[in-house]
Amino acid sequence: MNQSMNIRIQAPPSLLPPRAKLSSQGTCPCIRVQMEAFANSNLLKTALVARCSFGLSSTPINVDRSLKCSAQLGALVTSGSQDVTTNALVGNEKIGVLLLNLGGPETLDDVQPFLFNLFADPDIIRLPRLFRFLQKPLAQFISVARAPKSKEGYASIGGGSPLRRITDDQAEDLRKSLCSKNVPAKVYVGMRYWHPFTEEAIEQIKRDEITKLVVLPLYPQFSISTSGSSLRLLEAIFREDEYLVNMQHTVIPSWYQREGYIKAMANLIEKELAKFRSPKEVMIFFSAHGVPLAYVEEAGDPYKAEMEECVDLIMEDLEKRKINNAYTLAYQSRVGPVEWLRPYTDETIIELGRKGVKSLLAVPISFVSEHIETLEEIDVEYKELALESGIKNWGRVPALGCEPTFISDLADAVIDSLPYVGAMAVSNLEARQSLVPLGSVEELLAAYDSQRRELPPPVVVWEWGWTKSAETWNGRVAMLAVFFVLLLELATGKGFLHQWGILPLA
Repeated sequence: MNQSMNIRIQAPPSLLPPRAKLSSQGTCPCIRVQMEAFANSNLLKTALVARCSFGLSSTPINVDRSLKCSAQLGALVTSGSQDVTTNALVGNEKIGVLLLNLGGPETLDDVQPFLFNLFADPDIIRLPRLFRFLQKPLAQFISVARAPKSKEGYASIGGGSPLRRITDDQAEDLRKSLCSKNVPAKVYVGMRYWHPFTEEAIEQIKRDEITKLVVLPLYPQFSISTSGSSLRLLEAIFREDEYLVNMQHTVIPSWYQREGYIKAMANLIEKELAKFRSPKEVMIFFSAHGVPLAYVEEAGDPYKAEMEECVDLIMEDLEKRKINNAYTLAYQSRVGPVEWLRPYTDETIIELGRKGVKSLLAVPISFVSEHIETLEEIDVEYKELALESGIKNWGRVPALGCEPTFISDLADAVIDSLPYVGAMAVSNLEARQSLVPLGSVEELLAAYDSQRRELPPPVVVWEWGWTKSAETWNGRVAMLAVFFVLLLELATGKGFLHQWGILPLA
């Protein structure tokens, strides 16, 4: 049976035809795209129709599952905001920018509840439908079990995550940059798993009576588990609120291909390379946060393709500066027994040491702020592993933080999106549909169709026959054991979860 879904989105320009891009010559940088998805039992195809208010004709783009985000590799997105009269864009509107980020515990006491919020998210741990009622008990169990080790990590970086402070600084600098470009706007911070929660930011946006909102996830590359999770939460919030339903808004789902971001990353890498005694002999080691392999291979998450294109764009910029170092990309921070994106950062470091690499420059490619994955995992664990593996010279590129070129480019991205901000819905009936703009590639529909049917759990609880790997097999057995214990405790009202206070006593 065919279904249709209308979604208003801010399309990543890397997927648009050349004549639909805006550069200094006057083509179009940001397109409002209306996407109609038609699904049947055999094939899911997407027709993207790009319409530009500057007078370009409509351009249909047919996309099938084989389309990747890197289809137009090397095409940087430049800001076109200088071609737009900002006063005309703003007018009497109250402009708001909502920065979305992960969040982090600010004290050691915050660690366990933060972990609970993290693992209670179905986009982080996806249980089969039969076991979804165990989501919160399982999250409580995991958070209690992991809290002691996580507290050690946070204690080693000062007793808490600096993410909120850094994100607040980024928000203030972005506000100042927008103001300097004649766009007065209020910038809000909404965290997914800790304060200030997204819900808190939305309430402030309503109190401030914002009329135009640009939603900007602080994840350069889109992933189901990061930007996708935050946008899904927004969707649920928007559906329940008449004010939000009718508020004009747009989402910038990813921005890894923007020229300012690429330039800022290349600047930092060039600066850190200069600190080595022999800069040309340094291996540039891009380390990105990993995601479960099933998200990419089965759910169509574009994260891997966007990450690979991002690395290529940075290296192209460095090559223009006569920097031709060897480089590689690996994925860190895997959790649990399932298979994640490979190659793994720790295994790659060991292998590079075996191959005789003596100088390594780590680049945290998916992070724009310092937090535990950079300050403890990379700076402590991976540095120690590198030295043990025979790598003698270690360096690390800092996260972008409030780097001026980066902040200015984020401001340009916001300004570029303003002409294409549109109302989410015109009636409550439409508000019940899938409304949040989630991206502009067909793969995203596989994860975010209106029925939420396509995104599979990363762990299949049981499957006959040979498994892909021993790791996956062990994970299935472990998950079955956990489910059995939880079911037994829920049935009897007795056990260690009740004794620890994780489950209430009968």
